[in-house]
Amino acid sequence: MNFLAHLYLGPQAPEPALGSVLGDFVKGSVYALDLPDAVREGVWLHRRIDGFTDQHALVLRSKQRISPLRRRYAGILVDMFYDHLLARHWSRFHAEPLADYSAGMYRHLLSQRALMPERARRVIERMAEYDWLSSYAELENLHRAVDNLARRLTRENALPGGVVELELDYAGFESDFLAFMPAVKSFVADESLRLPEAASLGTSSA
Repeated sequence: MNFLAHLYLGPQAPEPALGSVLGDFVKGSVYALDLPDAVREGVWLHRRIDGFTDQHALVLRSKQRISPLRRRYAGILVDMFYDHLLARHWSRFHAEPLADYSAGMYRHLLSQRALMPERARRVIERMAEYDWLSSYAELENLHRAVDNLARRLTRENALPGGVVELELDYAGFESDFLAFMPAVKSFVADESLRLPEAASLGTSSA
């Protein structure tokens, strides 16, 4: 899952929401991180969501929809496609308009700059400046995001133009995503019951 999905699925309070984003930027056992417990809860849940998502049959089916040319990058593309689809179908999942939700999340995240590793701070500031969370709803912006990511990779890659994979089988990806969301929401509801213990003591999956 990508940034919007992790924020939507995770706890909505500011500190665990930051953890939902930092899961892509911090390494090592969650209980050893030099972060407040509430932030570590968000990191822990981020990792649990990623583990569930990576192994789920519907997500694997989406990855198989990616052509052999870009199959190596299927995980990256499907994560971004699912954020696009969440943004497009936002009103099915949340009562607050996406623009308002995104603005609130940017405020929560940016108020905690002191807790962010440098690389995360730069990314989160760009996310807020260019409104990544809302902008992915439009395919034009998704094209730009994938192409920008391709340029940041250190070696030549097949990612440029990758959104064509979504456009060639939009209904298929959309069907996978809409079927997957109830499953991941149910998983998160169960895992959320373990958050305080998991973040404070550490677990083998953290």
